[in-house]
Amino acid sequence: MELETFNPETALEAAIELRRVLAARTHRRKVLGQEVLVPGQLGEALQLPRTINRLQSKQQRQRELGLDDFQELWPTLSPTTREKVLDGIGWYNPKELDWEDKRSNRRPVVDPDN
Repeated sequence: MELETFNPETALEAAIELRRVLAARTHRRKVLGQEVLVPGQLGEALQLPRTINRLQSKQQRQRELGLDDFQELWPTLSPTTREKVLDGIGWYNPKELDWEDKRSNRRPVVDPDN
C-alpha cells in the first residue's frame, strides 16, 4: 500500500478536501415521520475542524500537531476516500499517465520510513 508524504501545506489542502468529500455524503433520516437527507457528520467525528485549524495556525508547533493528526488519520481512510481526496487536490500517480501526457508529478514521494 502506498503512503503519501505530507507537509503542513499539502496536509492542509488534503484535509480541506477530505472535509468536503465527507460532507458530500448524505444519509436518510426520519424526522417527524418524514424521510430527509442529512449531510455527513464524519468530518466532525474525525475532528477535522480541529486538525484544519491547527494546520492553519501561525505557530509552528500547532502546525506540527495538525500534521501529526492528519498523518495518523490518513491511513485509516478507505482507499476510495483517499483517491477522491487526491483527485480533488490534483495529485495523480505518474505511473498511470499516458506516455504523451505533459503533466508533471504532483503526488509526493513514498516515505520508506512509514
